[in-house]
Amino acid sequence: MHINLPEKRYYGIGEVAKAFGVNTSLIRFWEKEFDVLQPKKNAKGNRKFTPDDIQNLKLIFHLVKERGFTLDGAKIHLKEEKQQTLNNFEIISKLEDIKAQLTKIKEQL
Repeated sequence: MHINLPEKRYYGIGEVAKAFGVNTSLIRFWEKEFDVLQPKKNAKGNRKFTPDDIQNLKLIFHLVKERGFTLDGAKIHLKEEKQQTLNNFEIISKLEDIKAQLTKIKEQL
């Protein structure tokens, strides 16, 4: 899954949900379910997600939506094998980026 967000310090829940192609309610639900998600809240109570939150959301999305884990299974996997999962996910993401670049080059030929 390729998430296209500009590099910023904080992201609003609307832009995060749009980037992941999900409803904001799912992002709020995952925030309650997964301890690794702890967005900051401003005075109005609006969530501000950091790049670390986005990385954790990518992992959760990958486990739940792409690999079919249950929420409990994803929680256990994140706690017990987070570094391994993160390493594998980063490798997959880089390979997907390279594939997209190569496809773009091929189309330009």
